[in-house]
Amino acid sequence: MSDTLDYGYMMHKAMQGLLKNILQQVAEGGLPGEHHFFITFDTTHPGVDMSQWIKEAHPEEMTIVMQHWFDDLAVMDDRFTVTLNFNDTAEPMVIPFDAITTFVDPSVEFGLRFDSYEDPTPPEPQEDDTDEAPKGDADVVSLDAFRKN
Repeated sequence: MSDTLDYGYMMHKAMQGLLKNILQQVAEGGLPGEHHFFITFDTTHPGVDMSQWIKEAHPEEMTIVMQHWFDDLAVMDDRFTVTLNFNDTAEPMVIPFDAITTFVDPSVEFGLRFDSYEDPTPPEPQEDDTDEAPKGDADVVSLDAFRKN
């Protein structure tokens, strides 16, 4: 356990949770009123998945707009997927929440800025069944000596 509380990381995760909730509501009920989103993300982040031609056009960073036409929005714990219209072509995308740098809803002047944070907790060691300790001989203790005759 650390000697300090990592408030920056906790706030980062809380903001990701807020974004996840927003996208989940939109996935279930669509965009209400005049709401629309600008989502900027790091296209080099592990887990980002998009057509090669889009990645070539945006080799480091990209901003997508979710407004009039988007489809198949699905939200998972660590990412979301959405299909967007690029030049009258439906293009599916996978965007991990850790790749997102900004989220803006200009219709209500709301925005989030995500700084990059790494999980401060080290991963727990995985048990490996292949490295079992060699089994030795066991001592057998007889309980007869402790029984009353």
